Amino acid sequence: MKIDFLKTLNKIRRGPAIMLQKDIGVILANTSIDKNSRVLDAGSGCGILTSNLARFVKRVYSYDNRKEFLEAAKDNSKKFGLKNITFRNKDVYEEIKEKNLDLITLDLREPWRALKNAYNALRKDGMLVCFSPHITQTNKVIEEAKNDFKLVNIKEIIERDWVVENKRMRPEHTGILHTGFIIFLRKI
Repeated sequence: MKIDFLKTLNKIRRGPAIMLQKDIGVILANTSIDKNSRVLDAGSGCGILTSNLARFVKRVYSYDNRKEFLEAAKDNSKKFGLKNITFRNKDVYEEIKEKNLDLITLDLREPWRALKNAYNALRKDGMLVCFSPHITQTNKVIEEAKNDFKLVNIKEIIERDWVVENKRMRPEHTGILHTGFIIFLRKI
């Protein structure tokens, strides 16, 4: 049975704030992952990024140091019918068990604390993506990463719908504005 991902997304178990589809789409489009990729999502929360990644790659390792968040992520992955996720109640600040990963995503309060472990877990030229709500966090990641990673780019995604009324078109007065900065780094 085919599961409608977007309809199911509205029925998931929530907990911590979730990464929005607008940001996830940019991560998927700006990394080199494919059906053979192995990726790690750290700070997985209720598993929205984990589940989106699992739709496109061979294997996802989902790390969260909070059991209640990991349980929500597991429940949600079942709702999406995903079976290629390994959940670990682990802290990436302390250890990343997997090696030769193609991509690591960090949605953490202090992602710079995981840089050494991420470096050791990524394959040569592997990608590291950090999601940080604050520019001060973004600056700290860039500063701490400069010896081991090449900054590819930083993106901030703003989404705004348009109103179409016959021949008149205009942007909505509101939209989904700043949610975070997405930092793309490549292991050197």
